[in-house]
Amino acid sequence: MTEFVRCSVEGSVATVTLDRPDLHNAFNEVFINELDATFKSLGENPAVRVIVMRAEGKSFCAGADLNWMKKMIDYNYTENVEDARGLARMLRTIRTCPKPTIARVHGHAFGGGVGLIAACDLAVSLDSCLFALTEVKLGLLPAVISPFVLEKIGSAHAGRYFLTAERFDAAEAHRIGLVSDVVATEQEMDDWVDTALKNIVNNAPEAVSVCKRMIFQVMDAIWEPAEDVTCNLIAERRVSDEGQEGIRAFLEKRKPNWIMPESETASHAG
Repeated sequence: MTEFVRCSVEGSVATVTLDRPDLHNAFNEVFINELDATFKSLGENPAVRVIVMRAEGKSFCAGADLNWMKKMIDYNYTENVEDARGLARMLRTIRTCPKPTIARVHGHAFGGGVGLIAACDLAVSLDSCLFALTEVKLGLLPAVISPFVLEKIGSAHAGRYFLTAERFDAAEAHRIGLVSDVVATEQEMDDWVDTALKNIVNNAPEAVSVCKRMIFQVMDAIWEPAEDVTCNLIAERRVSDEGQEGIRAFLEKRKPNWIMPESETASHAG
């Protein structure tokens, strides 16, 4: 039994549903562990040929849960590293799952939600979706998700959205390669997913699995060394003065102390 993740299998297709709609499917440690266990189980299930990830509620995934963030304030460096490794393991489990994975995206996908999408093989989005990587607004980093996002959209696009923390729409997500396609309605999204499922299950299942493994080998995706770097970096940021100020400002719904008055920034535009 799981609290925040539902899973069903019909024929050769598994559907994983993020089911924390009241909190926009935001992560906490329980949610992360449940996703990790679910994808591990499905990856080992010989009856499953392909996995669809969808979400309940208004958003696909809003990133980190506020109560989870409150805990981080009091974590020491070692505790933060271990906490970050949980998220890294879950994303790597999805990314290296031997079964093809499809993200069905609606609403908002922020922070870790973008990481979830990037970890999947394919993704389709409604044209009304909004995306953002807002960690630097809090004095933090999109560290743990960075290997997956960088693989998906490349360093040029990641450099822009990691550093500016600006929101971008579905058309831009498609242009930079985060999502495979964009559609206008829920029905069109379901039709897109159905077509992808039919295409995948008509292929040789062992060849599909080996094809996924081949991509990692050819691209030389060094997940474990990257995990060491990213988990250490985010732990450093969480316990830093700036990271603590950013998280507290967000939780207290105030501006952090590095926000400059508009009068000091307006002249730079001309």
